[in-house]
Amino acid sequence: MDPIADTLIQLKNAGVAGKETVFTPYSKFRYAVLSALLREGYVSSLEKKTRKQKKVLEVGILYRGGAPRIEEVKRISKPSRRSYAGAKKTWRVRQGYGDLFLSTPEGVLTAKEARKKRVGVEVLFEIW
Repeated sequence: MDPIADTLIQLKNAGVAGKETVFTPYSKFRYAVLSALLREGYVSSLEKKTRKQKKVLEVGILYRGGAPRIEEVKRISKPSRRSYAGAKKTWRVRQGYGDLFLSTPEGVLTAKEARKKRVGVEVLFEIW
């Protein structure tokens, strides 16, 4: 199982279904990915909560003009096949309308931020 892919698909499906929030299990890496999505404007809110003695993340779904902000997600680096790229080898997503998210030594960043900081990365996913 891939927890990051599961979380991203939960967000996408909740937007299509018209939900306002999604609860997903807590982990430091999920929190870092969702914080990056919040920073880039793909989700509206992010909170750590405790439900039935377990830590969870409550994520607010963002809508623009009645349509969900997250239209599609494509996982690049999978547990069975990791994908790495240097800072100069990252690409644009949907002619600049999407974002490429990367795992770097400085945390989860977009491709633009990684190019500015010049760090080598693991390519996590594309989102638009």
